[in-house]
Formats: sequence, C-alpha cells, structure tokens
Amino acid sequence: MTETVQLEAIRPCLEGVVPSVLATVALDGTPNITLVSQVHFVDARHVALSFQFFNKTRENILTNPYAKVQVIDPDSSAHYRLSLRYLRTEAEGPLFEKMKAMLAGIASHTGMSKVFRLLGSDVYEVLSIEGAQSKPLPCALPQHNRLSALRATLSQLGQCTDLNSVFNALLEALQHHFGINHAMLLMYDRCGERLYTVASHGYVVSGIGAEIPLGTGIIGVAAQERTPIRIMYMTGQYSYNIAVRNSMQQSNPRLELETEIPFAGLEHPHSQIAVPITANRQLIGVIYADSSKNLRFTYEDEDALMALADYLALCIAQHHELSDIRPEQSVDIVADDSDNGPPSVIKHYAANDSVFIDEEYLIKGVAGAILWKLLHDFTTQQRTEFSNRALRLDRSIGLPEVGDNLETRLILLQKRLLERCDFLHIVKTGRGRFQLQVDRAMSLQEA
Repeated sequence: MTETVQLEAIRPCLEGVVPSVLATVALDGTPNITLVSQVHFVDARHVALSFQFFNKTRENILTNPYAKVQVIDPDSSAHYRLSLRYLRTEAEGPLFEKMKAMLAGIASHTGMSKVFRLLGSDVYEVLSIEGAQSKPLPCALPQHNRLSALRATLSQLGQCTDLNSVFNALLEALQHHFGINHAMLLMYDRCGERLYTVASHGYVVSGIGAEIPLGTGIIGVAAQERTPIRIMYMTGQYSYNIAVRNSMQQSNPRLELETEIPFAGLEHPHSQIAVPITANRQLIGVIYADSSKNLRFTYEDEDALMALADYLALCIAQHHELSDIRPEQSVDIVADDSDNGPPSVIKHYAANDSVFIDEEYLIKGVAGAILWKLLHDFTTQQRTEFSNRALRLDRSIGLPEVGDNLETRLILLQKRLLERCDFLHIVKTGRGRFQLQVDRAMSLQEA
C-alpha cells in the first residue's frame, strides 16, 4: 500500500458511529453512491463492509471490484477516503459474528432492527488512504490510559498466590485501572459445552454458577468463535433474559426442579464486550463486561482486554499445575458435625449431578459431582482432608481428560456454599489441598 495515512491511525472512524459513504461504478461507467452501516477494521491492510442487501452496489462490486468509501471520525469530524478492492464475502465465522453483533446494536439504536440484517462480511484490500480537506475538531483526552492500566493489572495478577486471588484481583483491577464497574469471569465446561460464572463484580446478584450455553448471546458467541465481540448500543438480540434459560428439564424433562442460577449482567446493557480466554486456540473462558452507557467500550479496550486474557490464560495454566503439588506442611482444621438442629437433607440427582440442600438448589454438573463425593466420603469414612490430585484420579466425578479446570470448579463450589449454605465450608489448607468443614448433621439422599 502507498497510503499517506495508516489504517490503524483512523480506527475511531471504523466504529460504526457515523454511517460511511460507499461509491461503486458499473461496467458502463455509471457511478452509484450509497450509505453503508459498517466499515470494520480487520487488520492493517484490510477492512470489511457489511453486506445487507442485494442492490446496485452489490451488483457493481461483483463485476467491478474497485470502490471508494468515505469515513468520518466521530470525535474530530475528520474525513478520510479509502480506495478499496473487493476480495471475498464471509457469511460465517469470527469476522461475520463480530460484525453481526455490532450491527444488531446499531440497528436497535437507529430503530432499524427489522431492516438491518447482515447477509455477509465483504472483505476489501485497502489500496490507499487520503485525508479529505476538513478542519478537525479538538478531541477530548481519554479517561483511561489502557497501556498503563494493562501494566498495573498484570503486575497485580503476578503477585497472586492462588487462582481464587487471581480472579478477585482481575475484577478489582478492571474497576480500579480500567474504570469498568460491571464485569464477570466465566470458565468453559467441556463436558456441558457451556460456560459457568466463577467471579463477578458490581451486580445486584453475584450470579456465581450461572451458565451460558456455547453460541448463546455475546458471551456464548465470543466463546464459540474464539473472537472478541463488542456492542456499543443496547440490543435485544443479545439479551440474556430468555436466551440463557437452560434448566434441568431440558436434559431430563421428567424432573420438575428448577436449577437455573440468575445471570448477573445488567438488565438493559447499552454497551457490552466479551473477550475469550484461549491457549493454543483452546477455549478456557471469557471476560465479560457491560455498561448502561452507549459507546462505553472502544477498540482500545478490546485490544487491552485481549492482551489481559492471554496473560490470564498463562496464570490459570500455571496455578492448575501448581495445585497438584503436595505441600510440605498443611494446616489442621477439625470439622465440627455437632448437632445444631435437625439434620439437613441433601439430595443428589444423578441425571445431571445436581445437588439440593433442604429443597434449595445449590449446584450441578462436575461441581455437583465433586460435592457429592466429598459428602459421601465424610459420612462413610469421616474424611475431611482432600487433595486435587486424588479428585483427578477419581473416575466417578467425571472430569474430562483434558483441561478439567478442577481448581476453578472448586472455587465455584466454595463460593456457592458461602452464598447458599451456612454449615458446609471448603477451606484451603495448602497448595492443592483443602478440608471440608461440616457444622450440622446431614441426611444424604440419592434421588
């Protein structure tokens, strides 16, 4: 390319805030001018335009692949003209899903939800960029320096000694350094093809244990496609109020029991961002944040959170490995099963390993199987000390062969017990070891 302006330097123009003007030419030389909803940044040499209608523009570009598009900086009002060459159309995959989500927000914001529907993402090579003659307006200084915020956050995470403190430090750092007041961390459950919430911050309910099916909403799509997704306006298409519902009846219709933990996100988010946590393209989890403000998350937030997610993946892998190392010493904590009232009835449903305490739902899945194993060993053997290594070797729990996330499941279980049960506690006694504290008599029932 021989452009005088670098594409990365004008990324604010490619956020879809101001519609862009696209010019194409038919084979007979007849020009056509139209508005386009999105000019999406792909990389330093390519952009993608939203393909929504089969019209004259589409007809022209398929016969004559050259076009020009004018984009506008929403802050400074500076104009730029991009000379483009059409390469291909993508109708599925990460790029398509990112543009689809962003277009849904733009459509809802402009009242065009029933009209705007993405048919494909047209990928163009950028041949040149030139600045149009215009007097730009002064831009406001950014509220947060993302590079400084990222540096401070990584330093904070590097001082954590266990995975639970990593999760807590992450959410605290997002608020303190990035100004993100509502966020959560979800981990991937390979067994159930879904994500479960292990930490949250800033919401009325914690949502610990809430599940998101892969491919559902912005979180599920970001996870499925392994790509960050950012929405700048409120959109019903990516709401979790109904989509997230996936109760036990779906896996076993005969059971009339509610096992859905409420999702912690804002009821009406105007901005959302979901960033996948991956290692070698293997999904580990998702960092999610939302806001009641429009245009809250920029491409700079996306870049910083992607770098943070990569570092977090390394932290998680490191702490999972260390959790299997037997410590030289452990702390003795004596369980107390004294009679503090009538026995609590704890029921286990093998259909999905859900556990209920006194008819109140607690947990299901692998975390439920782990809890049932701990309770069974306690009642039959009076056992209170456990290790991560021993749990991994126990086939009855049903941990996957690869990427079992045992440590995060224990954190999830520990937090759910802290929220929902006042007589069962999981207490760490050393690296890779913990104890079960029982402060009330129990009656275990296999349903």
